[in-house]
Amino acid sequence: MKRRYLLGAATALFALLGLAGCNDDQPAPERAGATSEPAKTYQWKMVTAWPKNYPGLGTSAERLAERVDTMSGGRLKIKVYAAGELVPALEVFDSVSRGTAELGHGAAYYWKGKVPTAQFFTSVPFGLSTNEMNAWLSRGQGQQFWEEAYAPFGVKPMVVGNTGMQMGGWYNKEINSLDDLKGLKIRMPGLGGEVLSRLGATTVNLPGGEVFTALQTGAIDATDWVSPYNDLAFGLHKAARYYYYPGWQEPQAVLELLVNQKAFDSLPADLQAILTEATRAASREMLDDYVYNNALALDQLKQQGVELKRFPDEVLAALREQSEQVLGELAAQSELNGRIWASMKAFQAQVEPMHALTEKELYNWR
Repeated sequence: MKRRYLLGAATALFALLGLAGCNDDQPAPERAGATSEPAKTYQWKMVTAWPKNYPGLGTSAERLAERVDTMSGGRLKIKVYAAGELVPALEVFDSVSRGTAELGHGAAYYWKGKVPTAQFFTSVPFGLSTNEMNAWLSRGQGQQFWEEAYAPFGVKPMVVGNTGMQMGGWYNKEINSLDDLKGLKIRMPGLGGEVLSRLGATTVNLPGGEVFTALQTGAIDATDWVSPYNDLAFGLHKAARYYYYPGWQEPQAVLELLVNQKAFDSLPADLQAILTEATRAASREMLDDYVYNNALALDQLKQQGVELKRFPDEVLAALREQSEQVLGELAAQSELNGRIWASMKAFQAQVEPMHALTEKELYNWR
């Protein structure tokens, strides 16, 4: 009888507690992570300056979109458009500035006609190396200057990759002296093209998809592009005989993600962080791609009979002298340009002594 009495009392007590927990005036607690309504999703467009799935450059844009989708749980989806699919390669900056696309993937010196200052943020002839440039942007003043330059256009820039040091380019005639540069028709964008113009060459700015045809048909005599990984993919060795080094014009090359500022500001904080960190990961991944694949591609080019040529010291000395003049004139164009160039030179002077004792010695002894 006592056992039946205690069992009945316990049952009544549990029932009472259950009713109290489900009181109409006190909603039952939700499952962890549950929300009252579905999270908002964002559908963005990314226009690029590269052919569809082009190795290293186009593929990096595709992987970035996939990474953001995964990290955001599908809340931020990015559709990637290759050059010409939505806008031409050289109109990527304008498209992001207008808001036609929320994102752009390209190289800053492509927009020099609209933002001359942008040229500093891809590469400077005889300037910072890959690691130095990345450090100047993230630890020096570089990122602040970059954002200041693009702010009037409503565009936020981010580093999305780096190809490392490039090659000097493909030539259909040998360069044995400064005279061989006179009258040379060459595709070379940015500050390197301006330097060659001072030495008598005729330079043009062509998007990557047009380079092979222009070289093969004789519309140009020479072209820079990137390095063995991309040059082999474009088949440039089939259109030119000589492959020159070093890449004085681009000792490294920053690739940029352009973000429409209003679109970025509209994202919640966690999606802003996801886009930022996914871009940082893409930058590291691209550099790894180039270090690995350039070595493989260079070996293939050698096997196919490509003639590797070093620019003569006389030519390199003249190119360096002209580079200093071109950069000095660019720095004088505006107060912002002056601050940028002064900062880059000061940063290079600061880090050079350490690199002279480390990387330079290692490479010499290896």
